[in-house]
Amino acid sequence: MNRQEALDFVNSTTSNKNLVKHMLAVGACMKALARYFNEDEEMWEVAGIVHDGDYEMFKDTPEKHPSKIVEMLEEKGVDPKIIKASLRHGWGWKADISEPETNMEWSLYACDELTGLITAVTLVRPSKKLADVKVEDVLKKWGKKDFAKGALRENIDFCEPKLGIKREDFIAICLKAMQGISNELGL
Repeated sequence: MNRQEALDFVNSTTSNKNLVKHMLAVGACMKALARYFNEDEEMWEVAGIVHDGDYEMFKDTPEKHPSKIVEMLEEKGVDPKIIKASLRHGWGWKADISEPETNMEWSLYACDELTGLITAVTLVRPSKKLADVKVEDVLKKWGKKDFAKGALRENIDFCEPKLGIKREDFIAICLKAMQGISNELGL
């Protein structure tokens, strides 16, 4: 599966355009993290794009996510590494999901939450533009627990012990990646 096929896939399963934008943002971050680790950028980007492909189907029964996406990706013959990363991003809130193990899996687990925080920081800026957001802006909002409550900081913080990337650097990588697709994100 390539980027366009991944995008076509999530557009077929997801009508909420903001959710699609979230998946694109995660895809961009994953691509940048693959570059950081000298891994397959397209594979990592695809993992980021498809990871929430079943989320909208189960908004009333979230405990079923991400099980269906795994099934759907298996039916499409998608690389097992992508499937495993998609599954393991649900670790911690779904009892039957194993802890992430690989850099790809941990990257998805951590950047999934970070994209939400970066987007929230962007939306409170006067310009509402990613280009105007700096790492320092994200760090200032980090400790404000009432800000972007859904962006689980504890998940993002696995970037250092599991990936060897300091929080500030992890934010910088993901912010730059999102800025690179700001037109697609409408930010």
